[in-house]
Amino acid sequence: MGEQKVSDVQDTLERNLFEQSLLEDLQALEELIEGGRIESGVRRIGAEQEVFLVDRHMHPAPRAMDLLERIEDPHFTTELGRFNLEINLDPLRFQQGCLSTMERELNRLLLHLRSHAAGLNTEIVLLGILPTLTPGDLTLDNMTPKERYRALNRAVRRLRGEREYQLRIKGVDELILTHDSVMLEACNTSFQVHFQVGAEEFARLYNVAQVATAPVLAAATNSPLLFGRNLWRETRIALFQQATDTRRVTGHVRRSPPRVGFGERWVDGSILEIFREDIARFRILIGRSNCGGSLAAVREGKLPELTALQSFNGTVYRWNRPCYGVHSGRAHLRIENRVLPSGPTVIDEIANGAFFFGLMCGISDQFPDVRREISFQSVKSNFVAAARLGLQTQLEWFGGVTLPAAQLIREELIPLAREGLLKRGILAEDVDRYLDVIAERAARHRTGSIWLLKAFAGMDTEYPLAERLAAVTALVARNQKEGQPVHAWDEADPDIQASWKPGFQRVEQYMTTDVFTVSESETVHLVANVMNWQRIRHIPVENDQGELIGLISYRSLLRFFSREPEASKTTPVREVMITEPITVSPETSTLDAIDTMTEHRIGCLPVVQGGHLVGIITERDFMRVSRELFRKQLQGEQD
Repeated sequence: MGEQKVSDVQDTLERNLFEQSLLEDLQALEELIEGGRIESGVRRIGAEQEVFLVDRHMHPAPRAMDLLERIEDPHFTTELGRFNLEINLDPLRFQQGCLSTMERELNRLLLHLRSHAAGLNTEIVLLGILPTLTPGDLTLDNMTPKERYRALNRAVRRLRGEREYQLRIKGVDELILTHDSVMLEACNTSFQVHFQVGAEEFARLYNVAQVATAPVLAAATNSPLLFGRNLWRETRIALFQQATDTRRVTGHVRRSPPRVGFGERWVDGSILEIFREDIARFRILIGRSNCGGSLAAVREGKLPELTALQSFNGTVYRWNRPCYGVHSGRAHLRIENRVLPSGPTVIDEIANGAFFFGLMCGISDQFPDVRREISFQSVKSNFVAAARLGLQTQLEWFGGVTLPAAQLIREELIPLAREGLLKRGILAEDVDRYLDVIAERAARHRTGSIWLLKAFAGMDTEYPLAERLAAVTALVARNQKEGQPVHAWDEADPDIQASWKPGFQRVEQYMTTDVFTVSESETVHLVANVMNWQRIRHIPVENDQGELIGLISYRSLLRFFSREPEASKTTPVREVMITEPITVSPETSTLDAIDTMTEHRIGCLPVVQGGHLVGIITERDFMRVSRELFRKQLQGEQD
């Protein structure tokens, strides 16, 4: 953000000044295009790598600011969460060995990052969503301490009417939760690729990018798990849209696209169409000071940064985002593809990028106008289907043909991408190296998401969910360092948990979330049967709003039956329950929870957030945790 002041433009005058700068930037861009001052005939590519920072237990490590102080390299910058970092690669001419050069440079920068992170007992993980993330990690304390992020959070909440975010994602499992900030966005990391285009070809190639996105995503998915739930093959797509959604729910069916989206139609003539539509449709969230003067600069023969336009564009999250920039004294346009997840390895990421670049070239060579080959609604439907099901989906293609994604990729799209890359002079050995990775994934039906789900399913379910998630994350981290593409990874070692050293720092990491509850009006007889059927000793009591209002314990039932053995079928729970049970929050430390149970001589602790029950921990949980920690310690001593 440089030295300029960033704000959420609540002040009317401030907002109006930024608005005028934004409109001036748009006019300045129009004059640059009409004057032929946008670089043309030159193709460059680039990429942005986002990563997770984790501790030795594979839990998120909020060490980003500490790392940046140590690194002091402009390639590295912050992201929304303190447990995220971003690496910006230098742009490369799209020719000869650019792909392998990008791979080498990314590996060099990651090695540099890992060497500094090791000094902070921190590791790097490349995944679209970190499996060990919990809602407790998404507090404002873990937001990167920069005003841009705080201002964005305030502005989004204001537009939402201060309502909580309601996250609803339905996959194999279903996730429903509420959250109070944009920090849900910090669950996502991506590998964003850039493709420079000329102003005169922008519309045609942007439409090609829209077409290419779904099959590339289907082959690249690796984010199926969020908070322990098996959701979409690329859950980032659904999560990101809801994490920054500023729309309000009304009683009418109003067409109102989200700020994160695929788009609503083809682009017909110019990049200006997209910018104009976004400015017309979306509110200004944050602004910068001193961003005027762009029009005067253009008319003086200078190249402005278009600061206001770039700031606004950074708050509208199209999956294929149009971008303006100035590089080496020349203004240029580029298409930023944002759908690709981070990881699971560098070669996988470069292969994904090569597939996208190749399709951009191959499709545009063979089909002068993709709008004549397929409808926009079919392209958008393909995108959603690919995010949901990955290689297991069916994709509609040109001519109305519908094929399994893996078959379409193997038989039609890889040859098309290969021809497109070779025609641009990309080294044949590089083309083979990267497109063969995509071909092997399609042939083996092995993407990062499929491998991760199989590995997770193979974990012993007797272990706590948090430990299984940590163990599979550790396995991903280990495989990443070895550098083999995900299709070549071995099946998960069933003994991985035996060698894994878990960390049980907070109760949310091992609490039971599948909790049986009753209402206060139900009978003691029902409670006794539920305890017997499910072999549990404590049942929380909730009201109709889902708030915790009491607790029934096995001991309280025994006392009741000893006094009134015949009354259980008619006595309501409210007459027997503990009305003010001792509770803890998900972020409570394990030691504090143990001290609480010991001090009050109780056998369980309901875990409550905002008055609502989110889980429960019992003496059995502590026994299991203690057993595992002792076992790991003994194994370590024997080793």
